[in-house]
Amino acid sequence: MNNPNTLCSWSGGKDSCFALMRAIEMEYAPAVLLNVLNEEGKISRSHGIPSGILKAQAGAAGLPIHMVSSSWQDYEKNFTGALASLKQEFNVSHAVFGDIDLQPHRDWEEKVCANAGITAVLPLWQQDRKELVMQMLNSGIETMIVSCNMVMGERFLGKMITPSTIQELESVGVDVCGENGEFHTLVLNCPLFSKRIEVDVQQKLQHENYWFTALALRP
Repeated sequence: MNNPNTLCSWSGGKDSCFALMRAIEMEYAPAVLLNVLNEEGKISRSHGIPSGILKAQAGAAGLPIHMVSSSWQDYEKNFTGALASLKQEFNVSHAVFGDIDLQPHRDWEEKVCANAGITAVLPLWQQDRKELVMQMLNSGIETMIVSCNMVMGERFLGKMITPSTIQELESVGVDVCGENGEFHTLVLNCPLFSKRIEVDVQQKLQHENYWFTALALRP
């Protein structure tokens, strides 16, 4: 099959963005982005990114975005349902994910895709984490840290990922990709976007053992 229609599990962060860029290089044709919001439908489930910013990213990428609200408890059911629905609506046969090397994540993604009758694609799989981050920066991805653990602390919130930020992460013993959930990012610009997304960090909030930014899209 040439240029199979593909959806992207889109977090708004660097890994899903770079995975989609790689998938396009592999001649997959992006048709739609998929994101899971919290129960209130206001911010993304994992990264805490407001839905309006996710819509702005999708608009800049020239792609529709499908957002589904879910609790963690119903996450798998709702995610699988969204995959099945998008398969019908956009005639997609594949789904792109940005995971790098956590086997349980890959197992889950392959399971939910199989249940929806589509194939999981992981373009970043088993690649060196630091090399990947450097490739992301060199490819033109501009990305900001929007949530992080207590080891990093609030000082990292709002920082752009640069070579010096990568050195800082290494100095505090944090994985430079954040693959284990140490931090999450928001892509402000990349080769997929027709224009840069401008956001303001309005607040820095601690929730349990994690720091989050309250973000607003700049008009």
